[in-house]
Amino acid sequence: MSEQPPYLRIADELRQRIAEHVWEPGDRLLSRAQIGQECGVGENVVRRAQELLISQGVLEGRAGSGTYVAEPRERVRVVRSSAREQPSGSPFRQDMKALRLQSDWESRTDAKVPAPAEIATRLGIAEGEPCVRTTYEFLADGKPVQLSTSWEPYAVTGGTLVVLPEGGPHAGAGVVNRMAEIGVTISHAVEQPEPRHATAEEASLLGIQKAALVTHIRRTYYSDDGRPVETADIVVPAAHCEIVYEIPINR
Repeated sequence: MSEQPPYLRIADELRQRIAEHVWEPGDRLLSRAQIGQECGVGENVVRRAQELLISQGVLEGRAGSGTYVAEPRERVRVVRSSAREQPSGSPFRQDMKALRLQSDWESRTDAKVPAPAEIATRLGIAEGEPCVRTTYEFLADGKPVQLSTSWEPYAVTGGTLVVLPEGGPHAGAGVVNRMAEIGVTISHAVEQPEPRHATAEEASLLGIQKAALVTHIRRTYYSDDGRPVETADIVVPAAHCEIVYEIPINR
């Protein structure tokens, strides 16, 4: 069995000190040189350990000031399930209501945006074909907990009352319910989650450290004839949210 990398050992040591209340939330850590001397490692090893803990929300880096123990923040439970889309409204709103949190979101829609290559592939259309793109920032008790960028082929919704996801008589009804209004029945969705580091823009919007860990979900909705009718990139901060999948069992 290979030996644990030094930076992971130091990260465990720092976690242990926090767990044992050697350092309390809001406390400033010793310098990297001091920690390295105590633990018998170089400053670069300490830096990597601290970066890992910052990405996990355990520590907080403050430019020009140092590294601090982060204030504990309860993780928001985000449920992913085919059973979540209800006629009464948004799945996100249902999740936040279950947690007794006030839910809201801000959005911006741009019509007839040329589909980038990856989006075109996911939607089964030609690159450059017009799409309706909507960006979302989802809030729980006023704090950002999720970002999403949704793409719908303009050929599917153009000229209908549901062309704007957050406008018109069916605003905010969700993809499944909106598509049903124009005779498109969605049969299933495919989601591909993967961990990665936040971009600078994502970190700024979510109020997290640059390069903190996020879960990036690529989701695509399919109609009952197998056609992709919407695809989205959903970004959730790992330190602030836990993602849970509910799998309905048909009997």
